[in-house]
This record gives sequence, C-alpha cells and structure tokens, in this order.
Amino acid sequence: MSDLARSRKARLRQERICETVFRPLAHLVVMPLARLGVPPPAVVFASTACGLAAAVELARGHLIAAALLVQAKTILDNADGQLARLTGRVTVFGRYLDSECDLLVNAALFAAVGWRTDQPLLAAAGFVALTAVLSINFNVERLARGAEAGWDASVLGRAYGLLYGWQDRQLERVLRPE
Repeated sequence: MSDLARSRKARLRQERICETVFRPLAHLVVMPLARLGVPPPAVVFASTACGLAAAVELARGHLIAAALLVQAKTILDNADGQLARLTGRVTVFGRYLDSECDLLVNAALFAAVGWRTDQPLLAAAGFVALTAVLSINFNVERLARGAEAGWDASVLGRAYGLLYGWQDRQLERVLRPE
C-alpha cells in the first residue's frame, strides 16, 4: 500500500476535489515533514497562521495574496491529518486542535470579508451558514459510521464540546430520531 493510501482518512465517500487536488498536493508536503519528524500539531499551527494571514491580506484588499494564502492553508490543513495517520500520531488532541483552529480561521476570514465590504452582518450570516453546513457534513458522516458524539475533559475537549457539542446533539436528534 502506498504512503498516500495509508494516509487517507477512513470515510464512507471521498470528496472529489480533495482527492484529486488537495490530498496529492498535501502529500508532497507530508513526505518531507514525516522524514523530519515534524509533529502534526505544528502543521495545524502553520495552517492556522496561513489562514489568519489570508484574513489580514483580505481585509487589506490584497486579494491575490489572500487567495494564495487560503490555498496554502488548505494544503496544510490536509497535510496535518495525513501526517498524523502516516506516522501513527493520530490523537484526540490533534482532532480538537484542528477543528478549533479551522473555526478560528473561518471566523477571521468572514470578519475580513465583513470589514472589506462594510457588510459585517452579511459576513456573519455567511459564517453561520458555512459553520452549519460543515457541522451537518461532519455529523452525517459520523452517524453513518455509527460513531457517537463526544469529547473529553481536557481544555481543548471542553472547548470542542462548547463550540460543537450542542450542534452534534441537535443534529443527532434530527438525523437519528429515537
């Protein structure tokens, strides 16, 4: 089995753009990082830094720089999980860290859109809509695999429960009624 196949997240269905564009590009980053022993959380922080820098550039009106930084963020966001799976360093901490950093970046990007367009309420509505779509996607996949909603008592686990737990519980009621 190839390293790319070994680093694939177990999913019921694969996302076409991710599989054909971002996973292969991320894999080019993963291989040297794995050889260097870079921990996956470092890649999460690099991804977050790119996303936050993209938000700053977007707010400043530097759209090309923002777009390039968002693409770099997306590649690194794919690379952290691949690196963790390939090197056997998948952790609950990494899952929480990745989810919470992604939420932070999404909030920053939508805040930048609101700032740049002078439409903060519309940008906030876009952020809420995106967050809902991502939450529904995550929970449909989770429920299809038969996994339970949950988090641990760590600081990041509690933050995850606060930010996402209510969504997980509500969607479970709707998608898997008793």
